[in-house]
Amino acid sequence: MQERSSVTDLAEQLRRELDRYSAGGKLPSSRSLVDRFRVSPVTVSRALAQLAAEGLVVTRPGAGAFRAAARPVAAPAGDTSWQEVALSADGAADLVPRSVDASGVLVSLAAPPPGVVEFNGGYLHPSLQPERAMSAALARAGRRPGAWGRPPTEGLPELREWFARSIGGAVTAAEVLITAGGQSALTTALRALAPPGAPVLVESPTYPGMLAIARSAGLRPVPVPVDADGVKPALLADAFRATGARVFVCQPLFQNPTGAVLAPERRGEVLRIAREAGAFVVEDDFVRRLVHEDAGPLPRPLAADDPDGVVVHVGSLTKATSPSFRVSALAARGPVLERLRAIQIVDTFFVPRPLQEAALELVGSPAWPRHLRTISAELKARRDAMTAALRLELPELALPHIPSGGYHLWLRLPDGTDETALTAAALRAGVAVTPGRPYFSAEPPAGHVRLSFAAVAGPQEIKEGVRRLRTACDELL
Repeated sequence: MQERSSVTDLAEQLRRELDRYSAGGKLPSSRSLVDRFRVSPVTVSRALAQLAAEGLVVTRPGAGAFRAAARPVAAPAGDTSWQEVALSADGAADLVPRSVDASGVLVSLAAPPPGVVEFNGGYLHPSLQPERAMSAALARAGRRPGAWGRPPTEGLPELREWFARSIGGAVTAAEVLITAGGQSALTTALRALAPPGAPVLVESPTYPGMLAIARSAGLRPVPVPVDADGVKPALLADAFRATGARVFVCQPLFQNPTGAVLAPERRGEVLRIAREAGAFVVEDDFVRRLVHEDAGPLPRPLAADDPDGVVVHVGSLTKATSPSFRVSALAARGPVLERLRAIQIVDTFFVPRPLQEAALELVGSPAWPRHLRTISAELKARRDAMTAALRLELPELALPHIPSGGYHLWLRLPDGTDETALTAAALRAGVAVTPGRPYFSAEPPAGHVRLSFAAVAGPQEIKEGVRRLRTACDELL
């Protein structure tokens, strides 16, 4: 966060000084900027890159940075009002209108303003990311023979084998496809398994990004409630019978947002119910590598206990590394694999080979298990700091379940609390939180907020964020 702030500050300072130079005039050297502003060479490089992206400077390797020529006067804006008719008419014949709403996803993707505590983040704080190991892996990957060539459309065999071993059971490399992040894998799975207009069963509450995928494909999400032990099998069976759905999407391990783990006695029940309904289970195993230090042995993925091809498994490296390290896998058995493969090829051709090679370098290095041990301990410390601060400062917010994995807590608000008003008050107080409404595909039973403890710098920032949230609650409660 400090590096990002330094880059922004330096870029702003250089932007103000550009009037001193004529078009084509040379700016001070990077070394002189390092000495003058007492920042690192990386900060200078990124600040100049930012100005270059804005069209204000031109950088020439070996020569330096120069002020760019003045921009031409922008042409008058055109009239795009005709698009309202075209876009509305496009879905007029759809059984279920295809609505593309990214607001529920953007809450955890958008960086808050400077100085705001980021309790809405969906990824590891930079201090928790294995940046040095990833950089080294990427450098080694670039030197591998054929690293910049075209990879197999299904993915590199060695990486498919690694994901297959991670899933376990009888899953083989031949049943794995490499995809560009979990969101892409979920999109492929839903497109392959359900036609437009079809119902798809989802946990309630569930991940907003998955709901957005379903709705944008013209699918109809049907909620199935979860409790502390995961989805309720009896209600799942009822939902299959009532809707005729052929797909159920779930997160059996550290579910988002509740943090629930599907209980051992329910695992077989879920697979049996889906099999009897002639339906697929899409298993989003998104945070298996974000287990906390006190979790104990983890249950195997559902796919490891599924010989009949009921489960389509999604696993990813992104959450445990960096939002930009978008390498994941789809695993499936039977004829559905060919459909998944065809959609993947049509949509993206393949995942860039250098990124696949870097993934192999990373997970095969001694740094990988060290990193997993580090984040396991750090996430537990952050979780404990947040739960302790909440109990002290905000006892009126109910915390029904403390997860032993993942990166967030799910809190129920007092009856009658306006989620939207609380979210706005929190931002005014200097803390960004995620409202609960986008996690429900139907009317929610109560107001909720989700608080992430992974995107912050550490326990002290967590305590400060909870203190600010207390200020926001005092304004409303």
